[in-house]
Amino acid sequence: ETNLRHTCKKVMDLVKDSHPWFGMEQEYTLLGINSHPYGWPDNGFPGPQGPYYCGVGADKVYGRDIVESHYKACLYAGVKICGTNAEVMPSQWEFQVGPCEGIEMGDHLWMARFILHRVCEDFGVVATLDPKPMTGNWNGAGCHTNYSTEEMRREGGLKHIEAAIEKLSKRHDYHICVYDPRGGRDNSRRLTGHHETSNIFEFSAGVANRGASIRIPRQVGQDGYGYFEDRRPAANCDPYAVTEAIMRTTVLNETGVETKDYADH
Repeated sequence: ETNLRHTCKKVMDLVKDSHPWFGMEQEYTLLGINSHPYGWPDNGFPGPQGPYYCGVGADKVYGRDIVESHYKACLYAGVKICGTNAEVMPSQWEFQVGPCEGIEMGDHLWMARFILHRVCEDFGVVATLDPKPMTGNWNGAGCHTNYSTEEMRREGGLKHIEAAIEKLSKRHDYHICVYDPRGGRDNSRRLTGHHETSNIFEFSAGVANRGASIRIPRQVGQDGYGYFEDRRPAANCDPYAVTEAIMRTTVLNETGVETKDYADH
């Protein structure tokens, strides 16, 4: 019952004609063996957030050699990794996997995570996927999920994007329960409405809005087609559960908090 890939595969087979593409942005935090963020002062904190995001320089980012090693290992293994950047909190990083179609998304992200833990082991550090590793005025860690179907990627696809967002808006509680392994309890520490997040109790959507549950990228708003980003999944989410839930709501038109059991083909 813990193998969430099984039901995800069943759902992806059902919706394969819509050719769902995903890209997931995995945020994580590097910790020393003492569970203190890697590179932070032993008995204190670094300066306030601001200069660290996508930063360069030894006083701005910590652990780039680890990040680069992970990237190269993923490329070598055939993982569809497509980007990386330093995040808002120092010692926090992100890598992106995708675009992947259907079940491939969970497979590639899961392997990328395994390789991350394995590479960190060689450097004597630990990567945590905790959605809020440091309390206080520090950013949490998410796993933003970019998604489109074939009709969203075509000319005029924006109306299909908006229709999908409308369906998601009516099923917010179900998605929050699925988007972290503890039924939303982990995410409640992160989704506060601050630090580039939406409030866990409210659904919102907007163009180029980093504080919304769902963000339509500015370019997509201008072009009238493309994809959208669900910013709610926590860093420690199960990618199979997240992609399955999105397909159940937006393509299979499920409503409410119960999921439908589809017979094996």
